Amino acid sequence: MQGNRSILIVEDEPLIAMMLEDFLDSLGHQVVGTCDSVEEAIEKVEQGGFDVAIIDIQLKDGKHAWPVADRLAEAGTPFILATGGHVEPPPQRHAAAPVLSKPYTIDAIEPALAKAFGL
Repeated sequence: MQGNRSILIVEDEPLIAMMLEDFLDSLGHQVVGTCDSVEEAIEKVEQGGFDVAIIDIQLKDGKHAWPVADRLAEAGTPFILATGGHVEPPPQRHAAAPVLSKPYTIDAIEPALAKAFGL
């Protein structure tokens, strides 16, 4: 993949977020923030300052992160959907977004980033 990216992580499990952050760091990317709720993530999206987001589909209290994906799409910011066995397909408006399955592997991250940027 060309260039290192600044990345926002939206994940409500702290250990999973830290593992993903370690993987991204070892690949030469910079994590600019980690959010654990829809509300916090929307605030970060509105602030901007990152190239791509990796968003867990289901967050605290069973909330889906579709409002975050909607805001990212409106802003023209690429994103990756993360899932740990989520069985429902994404809404049609996000069906083309790359998916990163849990448990994350370091080898799956670069292809998902490439797809997010259409590479």
